[in-house]
Amino acid sequence: MRSGLFEDHSITRRVNRENILLLGGGRALLMQLAHPMVAAGVDEHSDFRAHPIRRLRRTIRMTMAIVFGDRDTALAAARGVNQAHAKVQGPGYRALDPDLLLWVYATLADTALVTYEAFVQRLLPREREEFHQEFKLLGELLGIPSDRFPSTVSDFDAYLEQMVSEGPVRVDARARELAEQIMRPRVRLLPGPVMIPLNVVTTGLLTPALREQYGLPWGPGQQRTYRLALKVLPRVIALTPPLLRVWPRPGRSIVFTASGRATTTS
Repeated sequence: MRSGLFEDHSITRRVNRENILLLGGGRALLMQLAHPMVAAGVDEHSDFRAHPIRRLRRTIRMTMAIVFGDRDTALAAARGVNQAHAKVQGPGYRALDPDLLLWVYATLADTALVTYEAFVQRLLPREREEFHQEFKLLGELLGIPSDRFPSTVSDFDAYLEQMVSEGPVRVDARARELAEQIMRPRVRLLPGPVMIPLNVVTTGLLTPALREQYGLPWGPGQQRTYRLALKVLPRVIALTPPLLRVWPRPGRSIVFTASGRATTTS
């Protein structure tokens, strides 16, 4: 196997290879859009309103390339994102602003931890700390200066709390409009009712403060469904064979073909 930026036994790969992390995608997007400047950049420089799933797909592809790709694949993925971000700027914002980059990075890191602990297993405090320290590398590749990161995972948690309670993160009208595209995407092959349990999981994974700001339904019915998911899914995942549960398989790395398709190599 060609070497990558992360060791195969690292906590970063262990967490991110779980397919169930896809359930956290909606949460990460909602957290990102809760920052008005991020929402403005997304809305004014992408086709998010028409194709919200594309941003999630690009984010997942980028993360997987950096975490599981060989060194060349990882660095190429980071360069591609940085080149795209260089073109994104508008009144009061630019995508390469370290503060905005740090918030977007934080939504990915926090969502990975929250989703993994909700549906796979709880991490030990030292494992959460290891993940925090390792995952900074992804943020640095995307242009965040090393001195901008919270020093410890406890500092990271405090940063997230402060950004929502005191900082610039505040759900506005634009974010609520864009959230409609996440919670009710126009996907031809998925009828509306199919999205209901996914929306409940997305809502449940959000912090109470953001859940309230978005005005997402969270009554007794939604709460019962979410508690059931927290009880059932970890048991299902524990019994799922690795062939279906994780990607890429341990010992394999990701490479991208000229057409942009992802494949794995030993």
